[in-house]
Amino acid sequence: MTSTPSFPVAPGAWRDDAARAALRRIFDAAIHSAQPARVLARHLPPPPRGQCVVVGAGKASAAMTAALEQAWPDVPLRGVVVTRDGHVATTSRIRVMEAAHPVPDRRSEDAARAMLDAVRGLGPDDLVIALISGGGSALMELPAPGLTLEDMRALNRALLHSGADIGDMNLVRRHLSQVKGGRLACACAPARVLTLAISDVPGDDPLTIASGPTVPDPTTPADALAVLRRRDITVPPQVIDALTRPAPVPAPPNPDNRYILISTPLMALEAAADEARCLGLTPLILGDALEGESREAAIIMSGIAQSARHHDLPVAGPAVLLSGGETTVSIRPADGPPGRGGRNTEFLLSLALALRGQDGIWAIAGDSDGIDGTEDAAGALITPDTLSRARALGLDPRDFLRRHDSYSLFDATGDLIRTGPTLTNVNDIRAIMVL
Repeated sequence: MTSTPSFPVAPGAWRDDAARAALRRIFDAAIHSAQPARVLARHLPPPPRGQCVVVGAGKASAAMTAALEQAWPDVPLRGVVVTRDGHVATTSRIRVMEAAHPVPDRRSEDAARAMLDAVRGLGPDDLVIALISGGGSALMELPAPGLTLEDMRALNRALLHSGADIGDMNLVRRHLSQVKGGRLACACAPARVLTLAISDVPGDDPLTIASGPTVPDPTTPADALAVLRRRDITVPPQVIDALTRPAPVPAPPNPDNRYILISTPLMALEAAADEARCLGLTPLILGDALEGESREAAIIMSGIAQSARHHDLPVAGPAVLLSGGETTVSIRPADGPPGRGGRNTEFLLSLALALRGQDGIWAIAGDSDGIDGTEDAAGALITPDTLSRARALGLDPRDFLRRHDSYSLFDATGDLIRTGPTLTNVNDIRAIMVL
């Protein structure tokens, strides 16, 4: 059993256990900074003169609801929010529902209907607080007229496998929904809507976070059709019909509606940078909105890390390169049946292969919600001897990467990071330590 390393660690004194512990502290600091209990209360307005109805969707919505109830212990509240299975928090006044993610199920439809029921018949003195976070697109799904839930499930699977980025995915989903793309806010009128959101998308675009249920949508059904064609996604005729026939015009929302981002990926990376400084590391934030194929992004990151290792550029070690955003994993028929893994473990396996056992470089990557893809791990950690340890177990890392089976490899090497549901979601956190 190794002893717990003390920090900061002097240059030249880093060992594998110290490097692993430091990376985990940096990752945990980013997640801790985005907890609703830490950030929500400061953004609340005075309680309304009329009713206060709470609705919401996302992986953090239950924790946001609990934080709201704690901040307003004496304010009458009612409403309903929906979160992913296993992401519940204790509430007493507001109903918390659970549904499937990333592909919606019947409970997603039930949740959307429950929210529309909750905001029906409100007046101008009433306030709706919408608690929105990543994952809401699947958790709150009410198909447009003429479509079924199974149509939307098939579409979601096709979008996920296409490699489409989250902006394109949610553009399509907005135009096939009765609650997304601002339609939930329209249903609340004439009541005011205050949206408190935790961003999990590159660029923090409110229209993309949970498909923007409270945000006016300037895009068109033709834009959604263009995404499907560009991504070569085959959809049933009824989806095409829904995107080509005239849509009903909803009542306008209250012009005094407000939208506030209470936590973002950049805020989380800044908290990670603060923790890195406490550990004696120089942090460099490379960006909070990195996109593209996971395995290709890893090759680029490998080049940056090796430049820092050998040339002290763009930063001299001991340092940590921080980045956020949401990469993608495209599943191609030629790859065969996909194995187990998410975008973060795929990123790390590709990064390990690109580094080729380079001394002095460790890395961690994980989804801040605690679930990488559909697995039970947030992500994983790699070390200079990751490849040699895998091969000593008889595993071929390149074959695992080809089959999108990164989770299985890191499970075998003991390098998975399991946090359980964190009850927040500010997208992926990646940290590469260069010593």
